[in-house]
Amino acid sequence: MPLTGEYEPSPQSWVRDQVERYEATDGREGNTLRDTGLPVVVFTMRGRKSGKIRKIPLMRVEHDSAYALVASQGGAPEHPNWYYNLKADPDALMVQDGADRFDAHARELEGEEREIWWQRAVAAYPPYADYQKRTERLIPVLLAERRA
Repeated sequence: MPLTGEYEPSPQSWVRDQVERYEATDGREGNTLRDTGLPVVVFTMRGRKSGKIRKIPLMRVEHDSAYALVASQGGAPEHPNWYYNLKADPDALMVQDGADRFDAHARELEGEEREIWWQRAVAAYPPYADYQKRTERLIPVLLAERRA
């Protein structure tokens, strides 16, 4: 069942514009991170405090129909807000990869499973390795898996 409620676009214009373009074209446009040419996926979730719908483009890290969400925030010392939203309600998640949209469950990865997905993430977007060097926190990796 798709997430419903009031949508509050990102305060960052580039994020807001990219999500709008991606959704309007089923991912034919707005499907890469700025000028990198590297693909993104749009994740939709519910804000833990406001209850409003939030949408974010993140790097496309997919394997066997599951998707990694890397909470890097460019190596900032704190986790991004979306991380806390998914920790509060891991079933309030929708994934859009191109025209494919599906409800998902998010879970944080640990140990060997996290390391495998971290390597996949770095292969998809090499700057993640530099982001980890910039921060003392272990950058969380969550996995979005389809819900039946």
